[in-house]
Amino acid sequence: MSTTRETVLILDFGSQYTQLIARRVREQRVYSEIHPYTLALDKIRAIAPKAIILSGGPSSCYEPGAPTVSPEVFALGVPVLGICYGLQLAMKLLGGVVVPAQDREYGRATVRVTRASGLLDGFKVGEDIGVWMSHGDRVEALAPGFEVVADTPSSPFTAVVDRARNIHGVQFHPEVAHTPRGNEIISNFLFKIAGCKPDWTMVSFVDEAVAAIRAKVGDTGKVLCGLSGGVDSSVVAALVHKAIGDRLTCVFVDNGLLRGGERAEVDQIFKQHFKIDLRVVDAEARFLAQLSGVTEPETKRKRIGREFIAVFDEAAHGLGGGFDFLAQGTLYPDVIESVSHKGPSATIKTHHNVGGLPETMKLSLIEPLRELFKDEVRELGAELGLPRHLLWRQPFPGPGLAVRILGEVTKARCDVLRAADAIIDEEIRAAGLYEQIWQSFGVLLPVKSVGVMGDERTYADVIAIRAVHSRDGMTADWVPLPHELLAGMSSRIINEVRGVNRVVYDITSKPPGTIEWE
Repeated sequence: MSTTRETVLILDFGSQYTQLIARRVREQRVYSEIHPYTLALDKIRAIAPKAIILSGGPSSCYEPGAPTVSPEVFALGVPVLGICYGLQLAMKLLGGVVVPAQDREYGRATVRVTRASGLLDGFKVGEDIGVWMSHGDRVEALAPGFEVVADTPSSPFTAVVDRARNIHGVQFHPEVAHTPRGNEIISNFLFKIAGCKPDWTMVSFVDEAVAAIRAKVGDTGKVLCGLSGGVDSSVVAALVHKAIGDRLTCVFVDNGLLRGGERAEVDQIFKQHFKIDLRVVDAEARFLAQLSGVTEPETKRKRIGREFIAVFDEAAHGLGGGFDFLAQGTLYPDVIESVSHKGPSATIKTHHNVGGLPETMKLSLIEPLRELFKDEVRELGAELGLPRHLLWRQPFPGPGLAVRILGEVTKARCDVLRAADAIIDEEIRAAGLYEQIWQSFGVLLPVKSVGVMGDERTYADVIAIRAVHSRDGMTADWVPLPHELLAGMSSRIINEVRGVNRVVYDITSKPPGTIEWE
């Protein structure tokens, strides 16, 4: 943490959206840090935050043992914004009443503005604004000193303010994309209420990250970097190389679960263009052996993670040893979906690149992107001089095709999905949609379908096409691709990929689904 930069402190009560709050703050070029709600008051004072945001969370504030903070947080003399659970907790601690709502509000809702100032400065009294709700409790009575800023029929205290103490609260989630004017609300809090300065940029992040890497690695330390060719690992490699030069060695593991042509592309870009020491390990047989007979998604991920680490351990020794660190492209969404990193968030799925290394592996982790979202990583990569076509590659899961092949993973099934996925990629690019879509890919389903091809009955595989819009992977909406495009992809896959006779399209958003199927 910088000792000179203005900091917005976010206290996490376990919301899956907490990282989004941090991202929205940083979109406004204001530095933010997330800490658990258990952060001691003296440490909060030491951070000297410019403002404090209390996140949402899955608990009810009136339940025994519910997450809480010291009431003194509201007396520190800095602006406070409570979001959802954060609002309810503030009401409870300051003398209001919170009760179970008669009707649970989840999803899109309409809020009526009653006071067009403060958080809603620039809005109009009486206007209706769209928001995203996700709560089962509601404020029944305001704490002394508070007044209403916005309401809904079922939640009369949807947005509130205590002007004397500069405490603000909203029952909805301004941080999610489903609240269209949420950034305006957050901007009002940061600049018009808290008086923050927009001085946090990727230029400053490069300088600090390089300094941190050098401090950690020292003058003689050597770093091994797991390079996949995706955006995250590519930016990590460039950043670490900028920090320590030829003391970085990159290892690309061909695990047999990659997209078509990926191995050749990575070899060309990093060996020839960036002149980085790159070693390629052919480990397809090892990974497929680990996945033989496995159908359960978490078991797949864990086995891939263990094998991934084992390969790196062997690679380090095979290169003569002497490596002290392993650099990885772990991002914020990886962290929040894997472990309760900085709060009591629920685990959705594990990722093979978070959670630490086994004691048998003698390498320490370097994760310079751990606090960044994908769009920040792309901005950072541009600052480091990486080419656009590399930075704008769509995200690809660490476990690769293994989590897009439902059921057992075999070489034959990988080949089928790789061929179908290549067609999807080609058609999306030809339609000029590749950079507009967060992810577009194929999924091989664990079912077979009856069909007719050449006047003969077939019984073959089914491919699902998945395409989603997202800002950072935390939430996502399915893309209404043109019917002509879907028809073209379906026709090509069925005619060009042997063993497939049916194509379907996934129209599930996140939530309730995840972007990947496993």
